[in-house]
Amino acid sequence: MFKIPELRKRIFFTLALLAVYRIGCFITTPGVDRVQMNSLFGGDSQGMLSLFNFFSGGALEQMSIFALGIMPYISASIIFQLLGVVVPAVERKQKEGDAGRRAINQWTRYLTLGISVVQGGFMAKYLQSLSDHGDVPGLVTIHSEVGFILLTILSLTTGAVFIMWLGEQINDRGIGNGISLVIFAGIVARLPNALYTLVEQAFGDKTGTVGLSMYQILLLGVIVVVTIAFICFFEKAQRRLPIQHAKRMVGRDAFSGQASYLPLKLNTSGVIPPIFASSILMFPATLAGFFDDVEWLQWMRAALIPGDWRHILFYVLLIVFFCFFYTAVVFNPVDVADNLKKNQASIPGIRPGKMTAEYIDTALSRVTVVGAIYISAVCILPEILASSFQVQFYFGGTSLLIVVGVALDTVRQIEEHLTNRHYEGFNNPGNRPRLRRDGAA
Repeated sequence: MFKIPELRKRIFFTLALLAVYRIGCFITTPGVDRVQMNSLFGGDSQGMLSLFNFFSGGALEQMSIFALGIMPYISASIIFQLLGVVVPAVERKQKEGDAGRRAINQWTRYLTLGISVVQGGFMAKYLQSLSDHGDVPGLVTIHSEVGFILLTILSLTTGAVFIMWLGEQINDRGIGNGISLVIFAGIVARLPNALYTLVEQAFGDKTGTVGLSMYQILLLGVIVVVTIAFICFFEKAQRRLPIQHAKRMVGRDAFSGQASYLPLKLNTSGVIPPIFASSILMFPATLAGFFDDVEWLQWMRAALIPGDWRHILFYVLLIVFFCFFYTAVVFNPVDVADNLKKNQASIPGIRPGKMTAEYIDTALSRVTVVGAIYISAVCILPEILASSFQVQFYFGGTSLLIVVGVALDTVRQIEEHLTNRHYEGFNNPGNRPRLRRDGAA
């Protein structure tokens, strides 16, 4: 792939922008003591903050200008996808082609800016309260509360908008999906530290903690490899519905109908279900930190500890719900059936129109059931391993889904560039093989 100048340029451009993103993750927001911020994340999970820290690649732990990460842009994109179902004006824009898509992208940028301001204000107030109440003394070094809040909002909002710009530049001039690659880079960058932590926990530390046996370490390694292969298989799996096209006449010649298929991905919703489920499960713990006198919030905080059977149960139920919900948002069987009818295509044995839509909906529901089970199994694997081996198992769940999914998508795009290059060379008259007089090439 490095022999093709255009593809090589795209790859190096993508790597350069990802390097810029990783450098920015270590530029601390003015007015925050980074050492004190690191101590804040040294203990247990911090509710919503831990989710932001995960998707920001550890930038929140450093209280970087990129602390909000790409989450504001993802939230804005998801909101407009949902609005396309319930708001007719947004739905019409989505069907207007490139012009409508550009308009929705512009609206998404504006909403990203608004979400970043709100989240930046929430972050500033939270850090100010930790510093004022003595929970993390010396965290905020600016004495003016209003000045610190405004400066933090400006810094974090600028960082979030800059990350959004990086993702769009990768989409236009690089290779792969820019937004997904930003999350991918944040997860992979923390991989060496996670490996060191796992080895340290496995062999025990100076406090006398009992380490794992060599058999258990090998078993963990086998589970990691099997999990990656499991994700690769299911991310590529699809149900193919046969499609038969009608015969057509071109002049006096009749051409028989061609056969094709309608692919239904096993995991249509991607990593959206575990992200939403994690957000909802972390929300009670976050509220409990602000309202110590509310008993039911404290009970929810104690019940939803990762590894507890109640946490696993609620996590699986929420994942299954969002799998069906998001699939229904992004895939409409009625529209697919109408498009097949307009193109004079049909599913063999199924009447076009309403019956085709019902058949596709039934097939999609069955596929989604399998996909929901698959995502649930991958996401609860780290919790089961953590409770069984008493180690923090980092290599599973949402992180592996994102890493493997983005890697597969990037490889697919690289293969498309290589295939296009191959066809261009084949179709170029200057590259066609010449025949000798005896007919040999």
